[in-house]
Amino acid sequence: MTTQPLATPASSQGQALGKTGVLIVNLGTPDSPSVPDVRKYLREFLMDARVIDIPPLSRWMLVNLIIAPFRAPKSAKIYREVWTEAGSPLKVYGYAVEELLQKTLGDDYVVKLAMRYQSPSIEDSLMAFQKLGLSKLTVVPFFPQYASATTGSIYEEVMRVLKSWQIMPEMRFINSFLDHPGFIEGFVRLGQKYMQQRPYDHYVFSYHGLPERQIRKGDVTGQQCQLGSCCDSLHARNQHCYRAQCFETTRRLVKELNIPEGKYTTCFQSRLGKEPWIQPYTEELVKELPKKGVKSVLAFSPAFVADCLETTIEVGEEYKELFEELGGEHWQLVESLNDSAIWVDTLADLVQKA
Repeated sequence: MTTQPLATPASSQGQALGKTGVLIVNLGTPDSPSVPDVRKYLREFLMDARVIDIPPLSRWMLVNLIIAPFRAPKSAKIYREVWTEAGSPLKVYGYAVEELLQKTLGDDYVVKLAMRYQSPSIEDSLMAFQKLGLSKLTVVPFFPQYASATTGSIYEEVMRVLKSWQIMPEMRFINSFLDHPGFIEGFVRLGQKYMQQRPYDHYVFSYHGLPERQIRKGDVTGQQCQLGSCCDSLHARNQHCYRAQCFETTRRLVKELNIPEGKYTTCFQSRLGKEPWIQPYTEELVKELPKKGVKSVLAFSPAFVADCLETTIEVGEEYKELFEELGGEHWQLVESLNDSAIWVDTLADLVQKA
């Protein structure tokens, strides 16, 4: 793995006629686990109107007077737990994938990593592409399921930068990839590794949560979203609904893993604030499982393609501790795709078919 940006390939210096730029984008990470850097990251992240979709003044006061000052020290402590000698895992895996994907795609492509928040920024990566005069640009947000707060925010930032360009390359955006066979197979292989070691009483598929209001706002028909049985299948009317896509992801994984009905649950983590977020909540599920006699759990986080604070700490440690405190005996987190060969091959296929 490398923790530094890759130099532009020699073959792409100067004339890049016919080449395609590939911008791979993850959410972001602080530059260091220090409190000032974490506070800076939180401010940029949470001031995004697609993340906290309330009036600007209310958002500014909430973020700058309450969340950033008080949450930064606690978050910095947690970031120090996941930080490695090479840096933030999210960025370490990102640069590793950048290098591997460049090798897989070959000289007809130029691959660059960006983060929606902090560095390397989308703007810096796009400006580097502009200097190369690339013919095409493919943007790949690292989010299997579409949400306005993640993929939508990346689209908006890309277009903010590009709107001032006199010459725009032909562009393609990868909207989601939960149905890509390689993505599903990657998590299936990881899950099977643990399922071969021991039996599990229950399987938890935990996804990052969103406020219910954001799901309802995404229902352009105003008639489809019920935040319930409407997510029992994925179809034309709910194809862009984040909650429906999460349930569809679980159905695909369960089918390939041969998990019987009644032995698994789709749930949502990382609630913030008192207003309703999409349910069921992972934390509440974890509290209920031991009461039902569940002693062992295999937990997946299929909304993330790289391990980070939300997977390693929240699902892998905090829920594990809660489960065991309440009588559970074994909780195992399935790691993310990270820099695995199947993930790199999946990305290459997504780019080439775009």
